[in-house]
Amino acid sequence: MPIITDIKGRIVYNSRGSKTIEVDILSDDKFLGRACAPSGASVGKHEARSFKENSPEKSLEELNKNLSKFIGIESQDPGSIYHILKNIDNSENYSILGGSVAYAISLASVESASKALEVPLFRLLRESGDYKFPYPLGNILGGGSHAGPGTPDIQEYLICPIGASNIIEAIEINFKVHRQLKIILEEQDKKFTYGRGDEGAWAPNLNNDQALEVVEKAVSDSGYSSGNDVAIGIDFASSSYWNEKNNSYDYARQGIVRSSEEQIDFVNDLIDKYHLIYVEDPVHEEDFHGMSIINKNNPRCLVTGDDMLVTNKNRVTESLNYKSCSGAILKVNQAGSLYDAMEFANECNKNDIKLITSHRSGESIDSHIAEIAIATSSKLIKTGVIGGERVAKLNQLVRLLEYGLIKGMSDVFTS
Repeated sequence: MPIITDIKGRIVYNSRGSKTIEVDILSDDKFLGRACAPSGASVGKHEARSFKENSPEKSLEELNKNLSKFIGIESQDPGSIYHILKNIDNSENYSILGGSVAYAISLASVESASKALEVPLFRLLRESGDYKFPYPLGNILGGGSHAGPGTPDIQEYLICPIGASNIIEAIEINFKVHRQLKIILEEQDKKFTYGRGDEGAWAPNLNNDQALEVVEKAVSDSGYSSGNDVAIGIDFASSSYWNEKNNSYDYARQGIVRSSEEQIDFVNDLIDKYHLIYVEDPVHEEDFHGMSIINKNNPRCLVTGDDMLVTNKNRVTESLNYKSCSGAILKVNQAGSLYDAMEFANECNKNDIKLITSHRSGESIDSHIAEIAIATSSKLIKTGVIGGERVAKLNQLVRLLEYGLIKGMSDVFTS
């Protein structure tokens, strides 16, 4: 088995130009694994802390003090890495070492092992099974924390190529609708500057309702049937405009305030009107009851927890008490280490909660999550649509075709 023989950390920069941690791990003195930790803009309060005292420098300093503890460990075992990490940092949220360090070490380690053992990463994480490609969720229009003033309050308007028969066709459909949306926005706003948000989504001067209308038009103008060939989804990121003091959702950019009950009605109406197959965080992160109402009313829609679940298996347990979620976002850096994330994935799969492996808005060119999506039987993958750091994940899905081990698309829309 490959053994870690060297480890080095450094500070680099993510796609937003913010500092983050990158780690190199060498197995058997020659097999290099490298991973760079991403970061989010819409962050759940229960997720792992990215850095010690919000300082990448302090996290790197803490890592450098403990490098020797990882030498001699089998690099293919996320559990062994996890136990060393927790020996260094016994906090619940990696506040001592930093979740970014936990992420980068655990991903760099298994990449190194993958090279040493000459097996694809997804197969290292799951030795056998019915491997399937996840459908790519394309973020084609954005607002909220990912875009500037004048854009919608709602964070992401997504498309999913549910009629695609293979991963290449699915990726190309998302590209085509994204391009078509640009043409529509040009026609409607002669001063449209081609502005895009953090994840490559167009960031136009539209309100929430107008945004849905142009996304639906982009689908049809591209020659696809909405709801059959291409379906629409929404990431509300509701915690970002939840006013805890007033117990209301403040859609400040559109000038609308909704109570909890009105928010639930609003979400249900949008699912019905636009035949949405996916809604993410439609209520704030602590409203398990409100989420359960939406989930119960919409059995054909993936009612998905991100800020609510934060890739934490304990939050899944709480969600199950309410039957809140039919879908769950898997973001490794929310959990901290890869082992934490795989434990979360196992808990979701055991309870028939569909997984959606996701990038973060602040990303690197690493492609690990493409293989993690395969290994965890994720039904969908969120990577954005365009931009080098987004396309890197999509291109890795294309490369995985060459192994001949992955048979078709996930069964999320046929089961």
